[in-house]
Amino acid sequence: MRMYDIIHKKREGGALSPEEIRWFVSGVTEGSIPDYQISALMMAVYFQGMTREETVSLTLEMARSGDMADLSSIPGVKADKHSTGGVGDKTSLIAGPMAAACGVKLAKMSGRGLGHTGGTVDKLESIPGVKMDIPRERFFDIVRETGIAIVGQSGSLCPADKKLYALRDVTATVESLPLIAASIMSKKLASGADAILLDVKTGSGAFMKTQEEARRLAQLMVDTGNGAGRRTAALITDMDMPLGRYIGNALEVREAVEALSGGGDRRLGALCQELAGGMALLAGLAENREEALNQVRGTLADGSALGTLKSMIAAQGGDPAYLDDTSRLPLSPVCVEVPMPESGYIASLNAELCGLAAMELGAGRETKEDAIDYGAGIVLAKTKGEYGEKGEPFARLYAQTQAQCQRGLERLLAALDITKERPSMGPLILERIGLD
Repeated sequence: MRMYDIIHKKREGGALSPEEIRWFVSGVTEGSIPDYQISALMMAVYFQGMTREETVSLTLEMARSGDMADLSSIPGVKADKHSTGGVGDKTSLIAGPMAAACGVKLAKMSGRGLGHTGGTVDKLESIPGVKMDIPRERFFDIVRETGIAIVGQSGSLCPADKKLYALRDVTATVESLPLIAASIMSKKLASGADAILLDVKTGSGAFMKTQEEARRLAQLMVDTGNGAGRRTAALITDMDMPLGRYIGNALEVREAVEALSGGGDRRLGALCQELAGGMALLAGLAENREEALNQVRGTLADGSALGTLKSMIAAQGGDPAYLDDTSRLPLSPVCVEVPMPESGYIASLNAELCGLAAMELGAGRETKEDAIDYGAGIVLAKTKGEYGEKGEPFARLYAQTQAQCQRGLERLLAALDITKERPSMGPLILERIGLD
Protein backbone atom coordinates (compact mmCIF):
# COMPACT_ATOMS: atom_id res chain seq x y z
CA MET A 1 0.00 0.00 0.00
CA ARG A 2 1.00 3.62 -0.52
CA MET A 3 0.02 6.47 1.77
CA TYR A 4 -0.37 8.68 -1.32
CA ASP A 5 -3.15 6.42 -2.65
CA ILE A 6 -4.99 6.42 0.69
CA ILE A 7 -4.85 10.23 0.92
CA HIS A 8 -6.05 10.57 -2.69
CA LYS A 9 -8.91 8.12 -2.15
CA LYS A 10 -10.21 9.99 0.90
CA ARG A 11 -9.67 13.38 -0.74
CA GLU A 12 -11.99 12.26 -3.55
CA GLY A 13 -14.64 11.12 -1.06
CA GLY A 14 -13.97 7.39 -1.14
CA ALA A 15 -14.43 5.05 1.82
CA LEU A 16 -11.25 3.47 3.18
CA SER A 17 -11.24 -0.30 3.61
CA PRO A 18 -10.51 -1.96 6.98
CA GLU A 19 -7.19 -3.12 5.52
CA GLU A 20 -6.22 0.41 4.49
CA ILE A 21 -7.13 1.78 7.92
CA ARG A 22 -5.19 -1.03 9.64
CA TRP A 23 -2.12 -0.29 7.52
CA PHE A 24 -2.40 3.43 8.23
CA VAL A 25 -2.75 3.08 12.02
CA SER A 26 0.13 0.60 12.12
CA GLY A 27 2.31 3.09 10.24
CA VAL A 28 1.34 5.90 12.62
CA THR A 29 2.21 3.73 15.63
CA GLU A 30 5.52 2.53 14.19
CA GLY A 31 6.51 5.98 12.95
CA SER A 32 6.91 4.85 9.34
CA ILE A 33 4.46 7.44 7.92
CA PRO A 34 5.73 11.04 7.88
CA ASP A 35 3.77 13.68 9.78
CA TYR A 36 2.92 15.62 6.62
CA GLN A 37 1.11 12.63 5.10
CA ILE A 38 -0.74 11.85 8.35
CA SER A 39 -1.83 15.49 8.52
CA ALA A 40 -2.94 15.41 4.88
CA LEU A 41 -5.20 12.43 5.56
CA MET A 42 -6.63 14.09 8.69
CA MET A 43 -7.50 17.16 6.60
CA ALA A 44 -9.13 14.95 3.94
CA VAL A 45 -11.20 13.27 6.67
CA TYR A 46 -12.10 16.68 8.09
CA PHE A 47 -13.64 17.72 4.75
CA GLN A 48 -14.96 14.37 3.47
CA GLY A 49 -15.97 12.67 6.72
CA MET A 50 -16.08 8.93 7.35
CA THR A 51 -18.77 6.28 7.12
CA ARG A 52 -19.92 4.45 10.25
CA GLU A 53 -17.93 1.41 9.12
CA GLU A 54 -14.78 3.48 8.61
CA THR A 55 -15.18 5.10 12.04
CA VAL A 56 -15.61 1.71 13.75
CA SER A 57 -12.54 0.34 11.93
CA LEU A 58 -10.42 3.38 12.84
CA THR A 59 -11.55 3.19 16.47
CA LEU A 60 -10.75 -0.51 16.78
CA GLU A 61 -7.33 -0.17 15.16
CA MET A 62 -6.44 2.81 17.39
CA ALA A 63 -7.52 0.81 20.44
CA ARG A 64 -5.34 -2.13 19.33
CA SER A 65 -2.31 0.11 18.73
CA GLY A 66 -1.25 -0.31 22.37
CA ASP A 67 -2.23 -2.26 25.48
CA MET A 68 -5.75 -3.69 25.59
CA ALA A 69 -6.98 -4.27 29.15
CA ASP A 70 -8.45 -7.73 29.74
CA LEU A 71 -10.96 -7.40 32.58
CA SER A 72 -12.28 -10.97 32.30
CA SER A 73 -10.71 -11.93 35.63
CA ILE A 74 -13.03 -9.46 37.38
CA PRO A 75 -16.45 -11.05 37.98
CA GLY A 76 -19.58 -9.27 36.82
CA VAL A 77 -20.30 -6.75 34.10
CA LYS A 78 -17.61 -4.08 33.78
CA ALA A 79 -18.90 -0.61 32.96
CA ASP A 80 -17.31 2.75 32.28
CA LYS A 81 -18.49 6.36 32.09
CA HIS A 82 -16.96 9.10 30.01
CA SER A 83 -17.71 12.82 30.07
CA THR A 84 -16.68 15.04 27.19
CA GLY A 85 -15.55 17.63 29.73
CA GLY A 86 -17.01 20.57 31.56
CA VAL A 87 -16.68 22.97 34.47
CA GLY A 88 -17.27 21.61 37.96
CA ASP A 89 -17.77 18.10 36.56
CA LYS A 90 -17.03 15.77 39.45
CA THR A 91 -19.57 13.16 38.37
CA SER A 92 -17.11 10.23 38.29
CA LEU A 93 -16.50 10.69 42.03
CA ILE A 94 -20.25 10.49 42.70
CA ALA A 95 -21.87 8.34 40.01
CA GLY A 96 -19.03 5.79 40.05
CA PRO A 97 -19.39 4.82 43.74
CA MET A 98 -23.19 4.83 43.41
CA ALA A 99 -23.06 2.40 40.48
CA ALA A 100 -20.46 0.24 42.22
CA ALA A 101 -22.64 0.06 45.33
CA CYS A 102 -25.41 -1.27 43.06
CA GLY A 103 -23.14 -4.09 41.86
CA VAL A 104 -21.59 -2.56 38.73
CA LYS A 105 -17.83 -3.14 38.37
CA LEU A 106 -15.89 0.00 37.38
CA ALA A 107 -12.25 -0.34 36.37
CA LYS A 108 -11.83 3.25 35.21
CA MET A 109 -8.84 4.94 33.62
CA SER A 110 -9.04 8.73 33.74
CA GLY A 111 -7.00 11.70 32.61
CA ARG A 112 -5.72 14.96 34.00
CA GLY A 113 -7.35 18.30 33.35
CA LEU A 114 -6.16 20.59 30.59
CA GLY A 115 -7.53 24.06 29.96
CA HIS A 116 -10.70 25.06 31.78
CA THR A 117 -12.03 21.49 32.20
CA GLY A 118 -10.97 19.59 35.30
CA GLY A 119 -9.52 16.07 35.38
CA THR A 120 -10.66 13.27 37.68
CA VAL A 121 -7.03 12.31 38.37
CA ASP A 122 -6.28 15.80 39.70
CA LYS A 123 -9.34 15.77 41.94
CA LEU A 124 -8.43 12.42 43.49
CA GLU A 125 -4.79 13.41 43.95
CA SER A 126 -5.94 16.35 46.09
CA ILE A 127 -6.73 13.72 48.76
CA PRO A 128 -3.41 13.13 50.61
CA GLY A 129 -1.85 9.76 49.89
CA VAL A 130 -4.04 8.70 46.99
CA LYS A 131 -2.05 6.94 44.26
CA MET A 132 -3.19 7.07 40.65
CA ASP A 133 -0.29 5.09 39.16
CA ILE A 134 -1.14 1.55 40.25
CA PRO A 135 0.16 -1.76 38.84
CA ARG A 136 -2.45 -3.53 36.72
CA GLU A 137 -2.97 -6.55 38.99
CA ARG A 138 -3.41 -4.33 42.05
CA PHE A 139 -5.83 -2.19 40.01
CA PHE A 140 -7.90 -5.28 39.25
CA ASP A 141 -7.73 -6.43 42.88
CA ILE A 142 -9.14 -3.11 44.07
CA VAL A 143 -12.09 -3.46 41.66
CA ARG A 144 -12.73 -6.99 42.94
CA GLU A 145 -12.54 -5.79 46.56
CA THR A 146 -14.47 -2.50 46.40
CA GLY A 147 -16.31 -2.57 43.07
CA ILE A 148 -14.45 0.45 41.73
CA ALA A 149 -10.96 1.79 41.08
CA ILE A 150 -10.04 4.98 39.23
CA VAL A 151 -6.44 5.24 38.02
CA GLY A 152 -4.43 7.36 35.61
CA GLN A 153 -4.30 6.34 31.97
CA SER A 154 -1.45 4.03 31.02
CA GLY A 155 1.22 5.58 28.84
CA SER A 156 0.89 2.58 26.52
CA LEU A 157 -2.85 3.05 26.03
CA CYS A 158 -3.72 4.00 22.43
CA PRO A 159 -0.35 5.38 21.29
CA ALA A 160 -1.80 5.98 17.81
CA ASP A 161 -4.35 8.36 19.31
CA LYS A 162 -1.65 10.36 21.08
CA LYS A 163 0.19 10.88 17.79
CA LEU A 164 -2.95 11.67 15.78
CA TYR A 165 -4.31 14.10 18.38
CA ALA A 166 -1.01 15.98 18.62
CA LEU A 167 -1.06 16.52 14.83
CA ARG A 168 -4.78 17.39 14.73
CA ASP A 169 -4.18 19.98 17.43
CA VAL A 170 -1.71 21.92 15.25
CA THR A 171 -3.37 21.41 11.85
CA ALA A 172 -6.89 22.72 12.60
CA THR A 173 -8.49 19.27 12.28
CA VAL A 174 -9.64 18.71 15.86
CA GLU A 175 -13.27 19.54 15.04
CA SER A 176 -13.99 16.38 13.01
CA LEU A 177 -16.76 14.22 14.47
CA PRO A 178 -15.35 10.87 13.23
CA LEU A 179 -11.90 11.74 14.58
CA ILE A 180 -13.33 12.95 17.92
CA ALA A 181 -15.43 9.79 18.23
CA ALA A 182 -12.50 7.52 17.34
CA SER A 183 -10.22 9.31 19.82
CA ILE A 184 -12.66 8.98 22.73
CA MET A 185 -13.97 5.52 21.96
CA SER A 186 -10.58 3.94 21.22
CA LYS A 187 -9.50 4.69 24.80
CA LYS A 188 -12.79 3.36 26.16
CA LEU A 189 -12.45 0.13 24.15
CA ALA A 190 -8.81 -0.30 25.18
CA SER A 191 -9.87 0.09 28.82
CA GLY A 192 -11.83 -3.16 28.49
CA ALA A 193 -15.33 -2.25 29.69
CA ASP A 194 -18.34 -4.32 28.58
CA ALA A 195 -20.69 -1.33 28.79
CA ILE A 196 -19.98 2.37 28.20
CA LEU A 197 -22.13 5.34 29.18
CA LEU A 198 -21.24 8.67 27.59
CA ASP A 199 -22.06 12.08 29.08
CA VAL A 200 -21.87 14.42 26.10
CA LYS A 201 -21.88 18.05 27.23
CA THR A 202 -23.23 20.97 25.24
CA GLY A 203 -23.20 24.70 25.94
CA SER A 204 -20.76 27.50 26.74
CA GLY A 205 -18.48 25.34 28.89
CA ALA A 206 -18.41 22.37 26.51
CA PHE A 207 -16.51 21.48 23.37
CA MET A 208 -19.82 20.99 21.54
CA LYS A 209 -21.50 24.40 21.72
CA THR A 210 -24.87 23.39 20.22
CA GLN A 211 -27.25 20.56 21.00
CA GLU A 212 -27.25 19.47 17.35
CA GLU A 213 -23.44 19.08 17.38
CA ALA A 214 -23.65 17.15 20.66
CA ARG A 215 -26.39 14.89 19.27
CA ARG A 216 -24.37 14.02 16.17
CA LEU A 217 -21.26 13.23 18.23
CA ALA A 218 -23.22 11.22 20.80
CA GLN A 219 -25.00 9.14 18.16
CA LEU A 220 -21.75 8.48 16.32
CA MET A 221 -20.00 7.35 19.51
CA VAL A 222 -22.94 5.13 20.50
CA ASP A 223 -22.97 3.58 17.02
CA THR A 224 -19.20 3.11 17.16
CA GLY A 225 -19.29 1.44 20.60
CA ASN A 226 -22.16 -0.84 19.67
CA GLY A 227 -20.47 -1.62 16.35
CA ALA A 228 -17.39 -2.72 18.30
CA GLY A 229 -19.49 -5.08 20.42
CA ARG A 230 -19.84 -2.95 23.57
CA ARG A 231 -23.17 -1.93 25.09
CA THR A 232 -23.07 1.84 24.63
CA ALA A 233 -25.49 4.66 25.40
CA ALA A 234 -25.31 8.42 25.93
CA LEU A 235 -26.86 11.33 27.75
CA ILE A 236 -26.67 14.82 26.26
CA THR A 237 -26.42 17.26 29.17
CA ASP A 238 -26.33 21.01 29.63
CA MET A 239 -23.01 22.76 30.29
CA ASP A 240 -24.11 26.39 29.91
CA MET A 241 -23.52 26.84 33.64
CA PRO A 242 -21.07 25.11 36.00
CA LEU A 243 -22.12 21.73 37.34
CA GLY A 244 -22.67 22.15 41.05
CA ARG A 245 -21.37 25.01 43.19
CA TYR A 246 -17.71 24.09 43.66
CA ILE A 247 -15.02 24.52 40.99
CA GLY A 248 -11.50 23.33 41.80
CA ASN A 249 -9.93 20.02 42.71
CA ALA A 250 -10.14 19.60 46.50
CA LEU A 251 -13.29 21.74 46.55
CA GLU A 252 -14.97 19.35 44.12
CA VAL A 253 -14.05 16.40 46.35
CA ARG A 254 -15.88 18.21 49.16
CA GLU A 255 -18.94 18.59 46.94
CA ALA A 256 -18.78 14.94 45.91
CA VAL A 257 -18.88 13.90 49.57
CA GLU A 258 -21.87 16.21 50.12
CA ALA A 259 -23.69 14.58 47.20
CA LEU A 260 -22.90 11.05 48.38
CA SER A 261 -24.20 12.02 51.82
CA GLY A 262 -27.55 12.89 50.24
CA GLY A 263 -27.11 16.68 50.20
CA GLY A 264 -25.53 19.35 48.06
CA ASP A 265 -26.61 20.83 44.74
CA ARG A 266 -29.80 19.21 43.42
CA ARG A 267 -28.93 19.43 39.71
CA LEU A 268 -25.57 17.79 40.30
CA GLY A 269 -27.18 15.04 42.39
CA ALA A 270 -29.89 14.40 39.83
CA LEU A 271 -27.38 14.03 36.98
CA CYS A 272 -25.18 11.66 38.99
CA GLN A 273 -28.18 9.49 39.83
CA GLU A 274 -29.05 9.30 36.13
CA LEU A 275 -25.47 8.37 35.22
CA ALA A 276 -25.23 5.71 37.91
CA GLY A 277 -28.65 4.37 36.97
CA GLY A 278 -27.66 4.32 33.31
CA MET A 279 -24.59 2.21 34.11
CA ALA A 280 -26.70 -0.19 36.20
CA LEU A 281 -29.17 -0.47 33.32
CA LEU A 282 -26.45 -1.15 30.75
CA ALA A 283 -24.94 -3.74 33.11
CA GLY A 284 -28.26 -5.60 33.23
CA LEU A 285 -28.82 -4.97 36.95
CA ALA A 286 -32.20 -3.31 36.41
CA GLU A 287 -35.11 -3.85 34.04
CA ASN A 288 -35.82 -0.18 33.41
CA ARG A 289 -34.73 3.36 34.27
CA GLU A 290 -37.13 3.70 37.23
CA GLU A 291 -35.86 0.50 38.84
CA ALA A 292 -32.25 1.57 38.26
CA LEU A 293 -32.83 4.98 39.85
CA ASN A 294 -34.49 3.36 42.88
CA GLN A 295 -31.44 1.16 43.34
CA VAL A 296 -29.11 4.16 43.08
CA ARG A 297 -31.12 6.22 45.58
CA GLY A 298 -30.98 3.28 47.96
CA THR A 299 -27.17 3.51 48.01
CA LEU A 300 -27.48 7.11 49.23
CA ALA A 301 -30.03 6.26 51.88
CA ASP A 302 -28.04 3.37 53.37
CA GLY A 303 -24.64 5.06 53.06
CA SER A 304 -23.15 2.37 50.83
CA ALA A 305 -22.25 4.82 48.02
CA LEU A 306 -20.13 7.00 50.30
CA GLY A 307 -18.73 3.88 51.94
CA THR A 308 -17.67 2.60 48.52
CA LEU A 309 -15.77 5.82 47.77
CA LYS A 310 -14.02 5.61 51.15
CA SER A 311 -13.04 2.01 50.49
CA MET A 312 -11.61 2.93 47.09
CA ILE A 313 -9.63 5.84 48.56
CA ALA A 314 -8.19 3.59 51.29
CA ALA A 315 -7.29 0.86 48.78
CA GLN A 316 -5.45 3.41 46.64
CA GLY A 317 -3.32 4.63 49.53
CA GLY A 318 -5.39 7.60 50.72
CA ASP A 319 -6.76 8.35 54.17
CA PRO A 320 -10.58 8.11 54.15
CA ALA A 321 -10.66 10.29 57.28
CA TYR A 322 -10.34 13.25 54.90
CA LEU A 323 -13.80 12.33 53.62
CA ASP A 324 -15.18 12.19 57.15
CA ASP A 325 -13.92 15.73 57.71
CA THR A 326 -13.52 17.43 54.33
CA SER A 327 -12.35 20.66 55.99
CA ARG A 328 -8.97 18.90 56.28
CA LEU A 329 -8.60 18.82 52.49
CA PRO A 330 -6.25 21.40 50.91
CA LEU A 331 -7.55 24.98 50.74
CA SER A 332 -5.52 27.87 49.38
CA PRO A 333 -4.65 30.56 51.94
CA VAL A 334 -6.03 33.70 50.27
CA CYS A 335 -9.82 33.98 50.27
CA VAL A 336 -11.71 36.81 48.56
CA GLU A 337 -15.46 37.29 48.95
CA VAL A 338 -17.28 38.36 45.79
CA PRO A 339 -20.50 40.29 46.47
CA MET A 340 -23.48 40.59 44.15
CA PRO A 341 -22.71 43.71 42.04
CA GLU A 342 -26.44 44.58 41.87
CA SER A 343 -29.76 43.20 43.02
CA GLY A 344 -31.58 40.71 40.81
CA TYR A 345 -31.75 37.17 39.53
CA ILE A 346 -28.76 35.41 38.05
CA ALA A 347 -29.92 34.99 34.46
CA SER A 348 -26.80 33.22 33.24
CA LEU A 349 -23.42 32.10 34.51
CA ASN A 350 -21.15 31.36 31.57
CA ALA A 351 -19.47 28.03 32.31
CA GLU A 352 -16.40 28.64 30.14
CA LEU A 353 -15.63 31.97 31.82
CA CYS A 354 -16.10 30.36 35.25
CA GLY A 355 -13.61 27.69 34.23
CA LEU A 356 -11.15 30.33 33.05
CA ALA A 357 -11.60 32.14 36.36
CA ALA A 358 -10.66 28.94 38.20
CA MET A 359 -7.57 28.67 35.98
CA GLU A 360 -6.52 32.20 36.96
CA LEU A 361 -6.76 31.08 40.59
CA GLY A 362 -4.41 28.14 39.92
CA ALA A 363 -6.93 25.30 39.74
CA GLY A 364 -6.21 24.41 36.08
CA ARG A 365 -3.30 24.10 33.69
CA GLU A 366 -2.61 25.56 30.27
CA THR A 367 -0.05 22.89 29.31
CA LYS A 368 0.40 19.33 30.50
CA GLU A 369 3.60 20.36 32.31
CA ASP A 370 1.93 23.06 34.45
CA ALA A 371 1.54 22.47 38.19
CA ILE A 372 -1.87 23.01 39.74
CA ASP A 373 -2.90 24.24 43.17
CA TYR A 374 -5.19 21.57 44.63
CA GLY A 375 -6.69 24.05 47.10
CA ALA A 376 -7.57 26.78 44.60
CA GLY A 377 -11.01 27.37 43.19
CA ILE A 378 -14.46 28.89 43.47
CA VAL A 379 -17.41 28.29 45.77
CA LEU A 380 -20.65 29.72 44.36
CA ALA A 381 -23.05 30.99 47.01
CA LYS A 382 -25.59 31.68 44.26
CA THR A 383 -26.11 30.23 40.83
CA LYS A 384 -28.42 30.59 37.83
CA GLY A 385 -32.05 31.23 38.71
CA GLU A 386 -31.34 32.47 42.25
CA TYR A 387 -31.98 35.98 43.60
CA GLY A 388 -29.53 38.14 45.46
CA GLU A 389 -29.47 41.63 46.91
CA LYS A 390 -26.60 43.96 46.01
CA GLY A 391 -23.69 43.27 48.36
CA GLU A 392 -24.91 39.79 49.31
CA PRO A 393 -22.32 37.00 48.91
CA PHE A 394 -22.17 35.65 45.36
CA ALA A 395 -18.95 33.60 45.52
CA ARG A 396 -15.71 32.93 47.38
CA LEU A 397 -12.39 32.65 45.58
CA TYR A 398 -9.37 30.73 46.89
CA ALA A 399 -5.81 31.15 45.61
CA GLN A 400 -2.21 31.57 46.73
CA THR A 401 -2.06 35.32 46.09
CA GLN A 402 -4.26 38.40 46.03
CA ALA A 403 -3.20 39.03 42.43
CA GLN A 404 -4.55 35.63 41.37
CA CYS A 405 -7.80 36.33 43.17
CA GLN A 406 -8.14 39.69 41.44
CA ARG A 407 -7.67 38.11 38.00
CA GLY A 408 -10.13 35.36 38.88
CA LEU A 409 -12.64 37.90 40.16
CA GLU A 410 -12.56 39.83 36.89
CA ARG A 411 -13.15 36.63 34.88
CA LEU A 412 -15.95 35.51 37.18
CA LEU A 413 -17.83 38.81 37.06
CA ALA A 414 -17.61 38.72 33.25
CA ALA A 415 -19.46 35.36 33.41
CA LEU A 416 -22.34 36.84 35.41
CA ASP A 417 -25.56 38.25 33.93
CA ILE A 418 -28.17 39.68 36.32
CA THR A 419 -31.77 40.56 35.43
CA LYS A 420 -34.85 41.75 37.31
CA GLU A 421 -37.00 38.89 36.01
CA ARG A 422 -36.61 35.30 37.15
CA PRO A 423 -35.05 33.33 34.26
CA SER A 424 -36.46 30.08 32.97
CA MET A 425 -34.41 27.00 33.81
CA GLY A 426 -34.00 24.46 31.02
CA PRO A 427 -33.54 20.75 31.65
CA LEU A 428 -30.15 19.41 32.68
CA ILE A 429 -30.56 16.23 30.63
CA LEU A 430 -31.48 17.24 27.10
CA GLU A 431 -31.59 13.83 25.39
CA ARG A 432 -31.06 10.12 26.04
CA ILE A 433 -29.61 7.91 23.30
CA GLY A 434 -29.77 4.15 23.73
CA LEU A 435 -31.27 4.25 27.25
CA ASP A 436 -34.97 3.84 26.39
